[in-house]
Amino acid sequence: MILIKQARVLDPEDRGVLDVLVAGKRVFAMAPAIPPPQVPGVEVDVLDGSGCFLIPGLVDGLVHISGGGGEGGFAGRTLPLPAAEALAAGVTTVIGCLGTDAITRTHSDLLATARALEAQGVSALCLTGSYALPPPTLTGSVERDLVLIPEMIGLGEVALADHRGSQPGWRELAAAAAESRRGGMLAGKRGTVLLHLGDGRDPLALVEAVIEKSEIPRNQFLPTHCNRSPHTFEAACIYGRAGGNLDFTTSTTKAFIDAGEIPAGQALARALAAGVAPERLTLSSDAQASLPAFGKDQEMTDFQVADIASLWQAVRSAVLKHDVPLKAAIAAVTRNPARIFGLNDRGQIGVHQRADLLLVEQETLELSVTISGGRVRWQH
Repeated sequence: MILIKQARVLDPEDRGVLDVLVAGKRVFAMAPAIPPPQVPGVEVDVLDGSGCFLIPGLVDGLVHISGGGGEGGFAGRTLPLPAAEALAAGVTTVIGCLGTDAITRTHSDLLATARALEAQGVSALCLTGSYALPPPTLTGSVERDLVLIPEMIGLGEVALADHRGSQPGWRELAAAAAESRRGGMLAGKRGTVLLHLGDGRDPLALVEAVIEKSEIPRNQFLPTHCNRSPHTFEAACIYGRAGGNLDFTTSTTKAFIDAGEIPAGQALARALAAGVAPERLTLSSDAQASLPAFGKDQEMTDFQVADIASLWQAVRSAVLKHDVPLKAAIAAVTRNPARIFGLNDRGQIGVHQRADLLLVEQETLELSVTISGGRVRWQH
């Protein structure tokens, strides 16, 4: 058991100062004062939460957990995500996927990496598919992957408006989204389709065509990298005001920013100011991806590796530098991605919810303690 005393609970709604009791992998009780339980043979770890916010563990909706990259050849392949790095960054749930490379990176390896992370204290789920359409899968179809594999919860990241994508038409995208939706329904999952947006013109035109010409609803999709460029951001805000979900990438480089990328904390502030509803906005790190720079002929000239620690850094930047309300910034990395991906047992703090919790210093918003699956996994 863990008893957290006198922390200010942000659910991300402000619940005031409470004691929170964790038993096993779940939150057992929340009250203004809870005495340490006297259970024979059970040790109770008491944590002083005074001066801290208690928030849900972070849900990172785009992580290349088994490694990414490869656009510059074999030397450009990145390493898998270490569980210790995720936990030190406050990330208790990751959603892993393949990207450009579905040849040397496979869904078998993705699934094995997810299960390894789970064994080390990080809840890990997966998306089937990759940049390409038709999507590569583990069992032969998107639908079977979602129905038969518990960790598979959706499809992605499908590349649109990008020279590395398969240049699909709206029918191909609609068919893939329909299969993910159908498989999700059969398995009790959301079947969310994560869309990688590139630098091309009208990055969401294909999605709008699917919505207009098919029965696929707008909330089946989650476009990511929406802060990639000013024109992508503006298109995304139009999409968001129409009821779509948006994801901003927190990992970046100086070259990306010089080329027009909007840092995620600033993008969150600007999207809210542009009238996008706060519950439609999420942040993800794109951790372990390569962050490539391309020359004028689209050849890769350099790359860096995306960092999972950028997720909470972007939250701090949004709040401390760009005046985003703390509740909205926390929701973008907890409740919102959990809802969009259909993870109903996390992203909030409540009795019977997963005991994925963070203690955060109120003054500085620095991470202090990570609790994942009911165990203290990291302390500053």
